[in-house]
Amino acid sequence: MNIPNNLKYTKDHEWIAIDGEIATVGITDFAQRELGDIVYVEIETVGELLKADEVFGTVEAVKTVSDLFLPVEGEILELNEDLETSPEDVNNDPYDKGWMIKMKVSNPGDLDNLLTSEDYKELIGE
Repeated sequence: MNIPNNLKYTKDHEWIAIDGEIATVGITDFAQRELGDIVYVEIETVGELLKADEVFGTVEAVKTVSDLFLPVEGEILELNEDLETSPEDVNNDPYDKGWMIKMKVSNPGDLDNLLTSEDYKELIGE
């Protein structure tokens, strides 16, 4: 299972990559495997300021719909529009082509509450 060391993780199976004030967020390899074939990603929060752990969208797989939780407080700047026509990118490449949103981090201190790759591996039993 792919769990990159350079990312931070949530207990809800989202990952976050930080580049200055801008963060990219998606779901982990573990999450996409558990969900199965992803058929639709819905994100209608672009332009909104959300707190950490608030729902920023949903991901729909063949058998289930799952909420997406924001790892840190911030403003949703952009969604990955490619997922509208290719939601399977989340299954095939969750850390690159399958990213979901870009956001501006409001409270960098929130990052301290996230899991390292080692913590996340322990959480999922890797």
